[in-house]
Amino acid sequence: MVPSPPLFSGYVFDLDGTVYLGDALLPGAKRAIDGLRLAGSQVVFLSNKPLQSRAEYAAKLVRLGIPTRVDEVINSSWVLTRWLEQEAPGASLFVIGEAPLKAELAAAGFRLTEQVSEIDFVVASFDRDFHYRKLQIAFDAVRSGARFVATNADPYCPTPEGGLPDAGAVIGAIEGSTGRQVEVVAGKPSLLTARAILDRLRLPARACIVVGDRLATDIRMGQNAGMATAVVLTGVTTEELLASSDVRPDFVLKRLDDLLPGPTR
Repeated sequence: MVPSPPLFSGYVFDLDGTVYLGDALLPGAKRAIDGLRLAGSQVVFLSNKPLQSRAEYAAKLVRLGIPTRVDEVINSSWVLTRWLEQEAPGASLFVIGEAPLKAELAAAGFRLTEQVSEIDFVVASFDRDFHYRKLQIAFDAVRSGARFVATNADPYCPTPEGGLPDAGAVIGAIEGSTGRQVEVVAGKPSLLTARAILDRLRLPARACIVVGDRLATDIRMGQNAGMATAVVLTGVTTEELLASSDVRPDFVLKRLDDLLPGPTR
């Protein structure tokens, strides 16, 4: 293992596979977060998974013993909603996604519709009720000129049982049938998410570190944004995967409390 990182002013923690897995904290997570906060660092939590609202993520962390405010959580549905508010306020959307995402978009003033002639954007997301009729509406809308965007592009979401097909599967179905590539993906590794993080922390990128279990999303986003990066081997990334990857994090952690600098250990 490489040496433990120094103390940073801002920490960006992925959730699934990094802080917790399912409904259980991962080893060292609480100790790491408590220790970094005690040392004066700012902490935000980040998830690509759009199945819960920011308030629900914060409530889950509180239940697991990590005090968290809603404004300390950033997820892909919130980032996409912010982008759409700037790009096309009040647009009509066809959303392949679940209730929390639809509620967030509706609350932001977007009109949700299944009428192909009215659709300005097709929004692809994690949807455990994805079926052929939804694909048909998306297919017709995109081929009629609707723009095609997504919350995130993860192929699957890790679970204690193995994983669930994620938004990447929905994107693949639409791209494969229409021949059109998704225009904007809001979640990691997008710079849209990186900018949202830095806006929240009000810190320069060099003062922050992204900590996550996925090389292609967590680590790549941090590198693209100029932040330090640390991969933790408690989720998707294994030592074998790390050795074969061209994505090289600054630090490699066996567990999250390996983040703590010497005096805070």
